[in-house]
Amino acid sequence: MTQGITGSYAINGTEFTIQPTSGRWMPKDPLGVDGNGHFVYPPYREYEISWGLMNTADLHQLQDFFDAIGNTGTAIVDLPKYADASYTFRSYIGCVLQEPSFGIYFTEHLTDVTLLITKIRT
Repeated sequence: MTQGITGSYAINGTEFTIQPTSGRWMPKDPLGVDGNGHFVYPPYREYEISWGLMNTADLHQLQDFFDAIGNTGTAIVDLPKYADASYTFRSYIGCVLQEPSFGIYFTEHLTDVTLLITKIRT
């Protein structure tokens, strides 16, 4: 697989036709507390990618990414490197895509489009 151009989001080497409005690493929810009072966290992270407004063709690309992976596959996703000192992108392998979600239609566009990437090992 080829990595997307540095500074761009991509799935399996294919850049998004429209780059996101925003993206963020989601905080890990603790699984519990160990005997010493320390939180125990899961080994994986999640990353949320959002677009304020997107046309239907661009949403179709996101849906195609999801459909290609299905219920059993994984993807290579280019995301900003977690907690890095600079804004550089890294390819994370073995990621799982959640189905894209979106809000209402607005003049032939979709609002509040979100794609959640899970099972990211940082």
